[in-house]
Amino acid sequence: MKNTKSVCVFCGASNAVPKKFLDIGAEFGRMLAAKGITLVYGGGDCGVMGAVANSTMKHGGHVTGVFPVSLRNIENEHQSLSEIIIVDTMHERKMCMFERSDAIIVFPGGFGTMDETFEILTWKQLKLHHKPIVIFNYEHYWDPLIALMKSIVDTGFARPETAGYYVVVDQVAAILEVLNF
Repeated sequence: MKNTKSVCVFCGASNAVPKKFLDIGAEFGRMLAAKGITLVYGGGDCGVMGAVANSTMKHGGHVTGVFPVSLRNIENEHQSLSEIIIVDTMHERKMCMFERSDAIIVFPGGFGTMDETFEILTWKQLKLHHKPIVIFNYEHYWDPLIALMKSIVDTGFARPETAGYYVVVDQVAAILEVLNF
């Protein structure tokens, strides 16, 4: 996808994860900035979210955060982004992040990351978009999810072609290669 100008990153917002997850998020942020690719993400200041955003900005990149008001009692929106968009609901957040990005990257995360991932995959299954989706299976984090998705297809609950709606990579540099940046 040679015309990629922005990527949406779905990722975790918890700081209570091994440091290697924060470090790989920071490495990806540096890579985005070096390529002039805008980061679009959930707007939080913690976890992998904060690591990707802070690194992208530290290295001169543009970051757009989309933060729902309803999360303010759970986490904080980042206070120094290039652009912050405040929305009312989680659904509005996902739609706004989707609309502002050319590709979707799924980093390790929790239930929110899985929710975002399954919604974007469902939209693709319904032919509502054709944006590339890359699942970053860092340190085999998503192995159980990938096995579940294979089982869904193998059992017949999804068509075989749905397995082609996403690409799984296990190296951060491979994300950029898959998207041709």
